[in-house]
Amino acid sequence: MSRAFVRDDGDAEPPARVYRLPPRDDPTYAREAAAALLEAARVGDIATAEEATGYRWGATELRAPVAAMLRRAEAKGDDRLVQVAERFLAAGKGSGTSQRDR
Repeated sequence: MSRAFVRDDGDAEPPARVYRLPPRDDPTYAREAAAALLEAARVGDIATAEEATGYRWGATELRAPVAAMLRRAEAKGDDRLVQVAERFLAAGKGSGTSQRDR
């Protein structure tokens, strides 16, 4: 087989995503953390976003910003964002505090 079709980095993991968030005391932090978690769900890397934000998937503290993003996604016809936002909201039902201590 030609070397042109062989990946030299076949076992290498893709680089971790970086989530740029405002300071935790910023009033927009919850909204930005929610957006980071939903974006992570789009690409299948929720664990990295949970680590970056300090919130778990389905965190009850983020329900309001996720619900707002869901409404905007529905209005825009962004089916994938609708899907992940609905999953986030479903995961948060019945759970207690979801934010990790940091």
